[in-house]
Amino acid sequence: MPLTGLGIINAYNFIQFGKLVIIRLLTHKSFNMRRKTFMKQAGLALVGLGAYPLLTQAQDVQEEPQMDKKIVEEFVRISHGKLDKVKEMLAEHPTLLNAAHDWRRGDFETGLGAASHVGHKVIVKYLLEQGAQANIFTAALLGKMEIVKPMLETFPSTLRAKGPHGFTLLHHANKGGDEALEVKEYLESLGLKETKFALY
Repeated sequence: MPLTGLGIINAYNFIQFGKLVIIRLLTHKSFNMRRKTFMKQAGLALVGLGAYPLLTQAQDVQEEPQMDKKIVEEFVRISHGKLDKVKEMLAEHPTLLNAAHDWRRGDFETGLGAASHVGHKVIVKYLLEQGAQANIFTAALLGKMEIVKPMLETFPSTLRAKGPHGFTLLHHANKGGDEALEVKEYLESLGLKETKFALY
């Protein structure tokens, strides 16, 4: 019974297969093989049995369900301005922190992205404190010249990067107000005038 013919099997069948291999080796009519040969073949069967937990773990990972898209969408929506609801949903579903909703056609938005492009700094800072993945758009909103400038010097094309809904770095800096004035002026000095780009 070739192992390749088993496909996806459960624990019981896998163990039964291993037992069958060993029993066949012991009861085969031509069982006059040397002890060394028998031990090698039986050992391979036992190694296969020992590998089963790794196979089932890989299968479990593959079968892990995706997060409910409606929950992700709701979290992103409320991240535009409802701090109490953000805290409530994050407490119930911690993995929402970096989950992105697909508004279609390449328009992806996280809770942090939502709070950033509307300039809701309280929610932005709360999400960052929880470990949200910071990015250059959030840095522009918060006026972090020490982050924005080196990033653009290293990756100049990022000047024309599209944030959620196509909002630009300049848009985020504008939302940052006085705190982000230096970043705003820096972006303009590099030639960025647009506050929004077409996504497609």
